[in-house]
Amino acid sequence: MLNIFEAFQKVQKPMSLTDLADITGIPKSSCHAIVATLTARGYLYSLSRPRALYPTRRFFDIASEIHHHDPFVEHVMPLLERLRDTSRETVILGKRQGDAVIYLQVVESPHSIRYSSKPGEFKPLHSSSIGKALLGSLKESELRTQMAERPLPAVTAATITDNDLLINDILESRRRGYFVTRGENVPDVWAVSAFLNVHSETLAVAIAGPRHRMENNVVECAQLLLATCSFISRQWARA
Repeated sequence: MLNIFEAFQKVQKPMSLTDLADITGIPKSSCHAIVATLTARGYLYSLSRPRALYPTRRFFDIASEIHHHDPFVEHVMPLLERLRDTSRETVILGKRQGDAVIYLQVVESPHSIRYSSKPGEFKPLHSSSIGKALLGSLKESELRTQMAERPLPAVTAATITDNDLLINDILESRRRGYFVTRGENVPDVWAVSAFLNVHSETLAVAIAGPRHRMENNVVECAQLLLATCSFISRQWARA
C-alpha cells in the first residue's frame, strides 16, 4: 500500500491502474485489489477523464493527527528550530533503528545552498554524524563488540572504512563531547552531533551544512548543539 502513495509522490499527477502497477512493480491483479480497498476506504478517488486515480487528503489528515501526538518530536521542535536559527544550518534529530539511523525530524537551513534531507530517511551508522553519536553512546566494551568485523562500506571517498580507526575516532569524540563527520556521508557536507538520553531512549541531534561554512564553525556549532541537548535533557528530566 505504501508503494502506491510513494508512486504518487514521485509522479505527482493522476495515474491509471496500469501506470501504478508499472511504477510500483506490483502485479496488476494485486494492484487492482489494493486500489479497490483504498478507494473504498476513501484514500483514493477516481477521475473519469482521463480514467485515473489520485489520493484524497484522508491519508494526510490521519498522518498529521498521528504526528501531532508524537511522544517526543513535537515537544522539541521549538528547540530544534531555535538551534537552526542560531546556527543557520540544517538541524537533524535521529535515533538508531536496527543497524541504521532513522531521521525523525529535519529542520532545514534558510540558506539556498544547504544540506537537505527528509524525516524517515535512513543513514548508515558508521558514516553519518548522528550514527557516530549513537555509537558513541555505547559503553566502550559494547562498542568494540558491535564494531568487530562489521563491514564499513565507503559511502564517499572520505568515509572511515577501518574498524579500529572508526572506534578510535568515536572514543576520542566522546571524550571531546561531540562527534564530527567531514564529508564522510555526503561529499562536501560536514556535520557535528551529540547524543542525549530521554527517559529510556537514546537520540542524537546534528547540525549539518556545506564544508565552506561549517569548516571554521565546528566548535561554535558544537557549543550551540551541546547547550540545546543539555536543555532538552533537563526539560525531560522534570517531565
